[in-house]
This record gives sequence, structure tokens and C-alpha cells, in this order.
Amino acid sequence: MSDYTYQMLAIVIYLVGMLVIGWYAYRRTSNLTDYMLGGRSLGPAVTALSAGAADMSGWLLMGLPGAIYFSGLSEAWMAIGLTIGAYLNWLFVAPRLRVYTQVSSDSITIPSYLDSRLKDNSKILRVASGLIILVFFTFYVSSGMVAGGVFFESSFNMNYHGGLLLVSTVIILYTLFGGFLAVSYTDFVQGLIMFLSLIIVPLFGFFLTGGFSETADSIRTVNPDAFNFLKGVSAAAIISSVAWGLGYFGQPHIIVRFMAIKSVKETKQARRIGIGWMILSLLGASTTALVGIAYFQQHPEASLTDPEAVFIALGQIIFHPFIAGILLAAVLAAIMSTISSQLIVTSSALIEDLYKAVIKKDDDDKKYVLYGRIAILIVSLVAMYFAWEKNSTILDLVSFAWAGFGAAFGPTILLSLYWRKINSIGALSGMVVGAVTVMVWGNIDALSGTLYEIVPGFILNLIVTMLVSTLTHKPNQAIDKEFDEALELLHKER
Repeated sequence: MSDYTYQMLAIVIYLVGMLVIGWYAYRRTSNLTDYMLGGRSLGPAVTALSAGAADMSGWLLMGLPGAIYFSGLSEAWMAIGLTIGAYLNWLFVAPRLRVYTQVSSDSITIPSYLDSRLKDNSKILRVASGLIILVFFTFYVSSGMVAGGVFFESSFNMNYHGGLLLVSTVIILYTLFGGFLAVSYTDFVQGLIMFLSLIIVPLFGFFLTGGFSETADSIRTVNPDAFNFLKGVSAAAIISSVAWGLGYFGQPHIIVRFMAIKSVKETKQARRIGIGWMILSLLGASTTALVGIAYFQQHPEASLTDPEAVFIALGQIIFHPFIAGILLAAVLAAIMSTISSQLIVTSSALIEDLYKAVIKKDDDDKKYVLYGRIAILIVSLVAMYFAWEKNSTILDLVSFAWAGFGAAFGPTILLSLYWRKINSIGALSGMVVGAVTVMVWGNIDALSGTLYEIVPGFILNLIVTMLVSTLTHKPNQAIDKEFDEALELLHKER
């Protein structure tokens, strides 16, 4: 068989495996809580790796190695910021959110939690949150589909639209039928594939480049400042990169995993697994880039035209074509895991937070599960429509949306878990200010080029929410009772 056939075989096996997992999850899904939140039954390993895989996307295997290959370790500050942010998210948000969403009306989405936690009878906060998620994630999913189409176009010379349809069809099928469980189980497997790939590529790469000492010498020959974290980086640039970590507190597709874990007790083990996976994966991605610099310096006949393809190129050089195909599947896994996670959260927002909360409240669970599946199909088709014309503007939305979610939801989530006086007026005011700040700041080059828009957005949301909540605070026995009950249950389960 040709190299192409071996690699395509590996991809087909991977895609079929995702569909099998979707079928297994379908058999375990019987009601809306199962479909939207997996029946709060996830174990620590599945919770941790599915959260990590949903988070990282193709940036982990292509964007980060490409940036470090091109500029050296001065590009690693974002990875450092993300690791710190993810750890703090697991430490401060995961245990409390797991308890509070259960105590407060057994909420299964972020908007429904905020609505119940703040006793917002107007439903404005819930609808606004649901609409933000629906709009941003539809474009977010679209950007992932573009990446999937580009992946097949660049890796297998497949027509862009053919690749787009193939990736989208597989994701739609397992997400539509298996719901949250399918997304979590596939993300777990995809997380494992990504992790193992990022360990074996640099490890075997060192044998080709002559070990640590010779590899380091080759890297310094190409770029004497490759190991300098501060070379050519301003203080504002470091703050902007590290500030990506702030986004974690407000990413619905990540923090929804905290709501789905079996118990608070298991969040500690999940945190250790998740952060361990993240640190080793990020180290693997960074080391892959450095090994790539050394290899292509030592073998000038093997040129690398695209720095972001350094992981794929090394995999094809080092391993048998079938193994190289599995490494290609790792890149595809990174793309697909994020799309499916965002798709299920978007469906939840459409059905649980817009249709069920506002339009019709009295259908049975089986009908809502059906509506959830229809919602996934509709959102997917809309996202595919936007992705049909390969558009770099959609791909640029990722950093903007990360900042938008982080600044709009992050402070609100944190305050709702730790400050009993936050109210719906304050939360809505802060969310609007945070989102508008990101939109304005991000569209003014002089500002966004100096400081990442999540920083002012997050800070202003925090200030406005606390100020407005303090000025409009009225004692509410139901809120106080739930707050105390959540704290009591938190201490008991720990």
C-alpha cells in the first residue's frame, strides 16, 4: 500500500471509532439531563481530558509549535497563561459550580444556573446569556469546520468542500445522537490521542537530532535566542499572552464539564489529571517545535514551508505511514473535539435557555431530547453555510470569541459562586459592559495591538457588577438559603 493509503486508513479507523462511541452514548441517553449534561455521571479522567481536548483545538498541535518554531520560546507565554488559568479554574470554579448548579434548581446550562442563582424572574439574564452563546458559538463551530476542511485539503489533497462535509457529517452524527456523553467520551479518546502523539514525536525526534546537547546546538545555530523567553517581548505583550488564562472562567463548553462530574470529591483528582495532561501536552508541543528546528537545520534538503506543519512533518519523517496517519488523526481530533463541545452547548442554549424557558415549558423530556437533536442539526447547517466559503475572517473570530466569553461570563461566574450579594441587575450590567468593552477594544488597532481585549473587559465587568449589585442589593431569603446550602454541601462532600 502507498503512504497515502496507510494514512487514509488510519483516519477512517479514527472516524469510525468516533461514530461507534456516539452509538454507545446514544444507548445510555434517556432524558434531557442525560442529553445535555450526561446525567452528571462523568468520572474524573473523562471530565479532565474532555475539558482539555475541548479547550485546546488545533492550536495545541499546529499553532503553538508553529509559533515557537518561528520565534523561539518567547512565544510560550500564552501556554503559561493558559496553564495558570486552567489550574485556577479547576481549583476555584469546579467544586463550587458542581454543587451550586445541583442545589439551584438542578441547573444543566450556564444561563439556567445564572437565572436560578440570581432569582431573575424577568428571564432577561437567561435569554441574553443564551443568545450570546448561540451567536458566538455558531461562528465558533463554523471556524472549526473551516479548519477541518483545510486539514483534509492540505493533508490529503482533498477538495476543501469534501473535507468540510466529511468532518461535519461525522461530528453531527455522533453529537446529534449521543449528546453530551458522546461529546465527552469522544473528547476523552481524542485527548488521549493528542497527548500520546505530543509525547512520542519529540521523544523519537531527539534520536534523529543526536540527543539533547546536539539538538540544542543546532537550535542555537538557527536562532541564538530560541531559549530566551524575554527576547523581543514587551511587558504588555507578556500580560496580553498570560491574560488568555482569564478566559477559562467564562468558557461555557469547558466549565459545563465541572457541572457534569459525579461528585465534588472527584474534582480534585480530575484537576490533577487535567493539569498534568495540559502541562505535558504543552511541553510536548513546545519540544516538537524545538526538535523541528534542529532537524531541518541538520537536514537542509528537507525543507519546511509552513512552520505550523512541523508536528505533521516530523511525524511523517519519523514513523511508518500508518503511525503518521494516527498523528494526523491527532490533529483532526483536536479540531473535532472543540467543535462537538461547542455544538452541544449551543444546542443546550437554544432548547433549554430560549425555547424551554421562554416559549414552551410543559413538554416531556423525550420531546426536549428530540428538539435538542434538531437544534444541533440546525446550528450545524448554519455553521456549514458560513464555512462553505473558506474565510480567514471566521478563523480570526476565535481569539475574539475567547475574550468575549471570558469578559462577559468569567467575572459573573466567579462572583455568583463566592459573593452572595451579586444580583441579576448587577450581573446583566457587568456582562454587557464586559462584552461591549471587548468589541470596542478589539476593533481599535491602537488598543488591541497594545493589550489583549480580555484584560479591560474582565476588569470592567468585575467593577460594574460589584458596584451595581451593591447599589441595588435587596435581601433575598431564597438566595441566602441556597448560598448557605451550597456551602454546607461543598464542605460535606469534600
